[in-house]
Amino acid sequence: MPLTLQNDPDRLLPADPGTRDVARELYRSVAELPIISPHGHVDPAILVDDTPFTDATQLFLRHDHYVTRLLHASGHALAEVGVPDIADGGAVAAPRDAWRRFCEEWPRFAGTASGYWLSTILGEQFGITEQPDAANADRLFTTIEDALQQPAFRPRALFDRFRIEVLATTDDPMGDLAAHAALAADPGFRGRVLPTFRPDAYLDPSKPGWSERVAALAAWNGTPEGSHRGYLEALAGRRRHFIEHGAVSADHGVLEPRTVELDAAEAQALFDRALSGTADAAERERFAAHMLFESARMSVEDGLVMTVHPGVFRDHHSATRERSGPDTGHDLPVRTEYVQPLRPLLERFGTAPGFHLVLFSVDETSYSREIAPLAGFYPSVFIGAPWWFLDAPDAVLRFRAAVTETAGFSRGSGFIDDTRAFLSIPARHDMSRRLDAAFLARLVREGRVDRVTAERTILDLVVDQPRRVFKL
Repeated sequence: MPLTLQNDPDRLLPADPGTRDVARELYRSVAELPIISPHGHVDPAILVDDTPFTDATQLFLRHDHYVTRLLHASGHALAEVGVPDIADGGAVAAPRDAWRRFCEEWPRFAGTASGYWLSTILGEQFGITEQPDAANADRLFTTIEDALQQPAFRPRALFDRFRIEVLATTDDPMGDLAAHAALAADPGFRGRVLPTFRPDAYLDPSKPGWSERVAALAAWNGTPEGSHRGYLEALAGRRRHFIEHGAVSADHGVLEPRTVELDAAEAQALFDRALSGTADAAERERFAAHMLFESARMSVEDGLVMTVHPGVFRDHHSATRERSGPDTGHDLPVRTEYVQPLRPLLERFGTAPGFHLVLFSVDETSYSREIAPLAGFYPSVFIGAPWWFLDAPDAVLRFRAAVTETAGFSRGSGFIDDTRAFLSIPARHDMSRRLDAAFLARLVREGRVDRVTAERTILDLVVDQPRRVFKL
């Protein structure tokens, strides 16, 4: 007999009965509120085309590196669990075979955030009541496949069922944003799908293809390729294009959030060396730090919220990058500092009216040591929600404890799901709401926060805070 899939209605709430009662009521007060997702990676084309999802592997494995990385660690080649092997002409296991391997390895996900989200999705969205295993893998695959052919599981129907009010995507600066324009012009589509300006590959000369991207910007702007001033004008122009299509933020994924202010002459000299290929590693790093500073200047001018996602060593395993491409599970967190690297930016813009800078981290030690103290002084700085390796139940509670005593609740970004896995969005937001309820309930029971304040705070965390921080 397969084991029962656990979806306790009081999951993640405190074990103490009295505290759980308070948490249950706090959670219920926000459980059905709309979802505001101001940072994520869902492809907007799925909502334009409204094409049915194909199968369980495409839905749960192919694009979720939380899942595939643990399967890889368990001895499976990524191609065996649904990720195409680009070094072998795109070879990949048949979807049903990949799903079977995942079901066989289901016990490995016990206690993980992925296991929690998957259990919620399988139980609440597909009505599955048994844990996946080798014996039921084919039957579960068919159950999911049949459901996906129903109108209720089309992307637009799910968007409505999930009560998504705002969904932000992540987009190349030279993208035409046609999908966003189509959704905005479609009277039959409810909700807002907003692009996000993601310029990393255009700002950092160490990124492959940087000079070609600079050339594309210059051609679009009608300015000389070698002009640093023209380069800045082109970036500002592309930002305006995004704003015209509804963008509210610009996102920066950097290894470290280093910022440097350069005068025009030095900036042009470094730009010339980078374009000619003669800049050394230190010079490329200095130019990228200058461009993070310039991005803040642009945000002060045009109003885009500046979000910074630092501290990830991308493509740690070169052989996997060659075989499977980026974003396939081998990006890893590193220690990250903020106070000194961001000081030039904050000295200049930290108190600029209307400037919003949201700092994320995958280094837990930085929350209480650096990010919360920065947000506790600078009106521009907000604490990004736990991200990537930290958007898990225990890590979220540690985050709340680490930042609240210094910066309170009001200096946070609101929850960020940061996902490509569309069906996991409600499970992730629901997890956050349960954990906020649990944390606030403990403060109520300890006499540190009154009940009315807790009720007002959880409402703010779920809807008002992300609207305010991201200017929605």
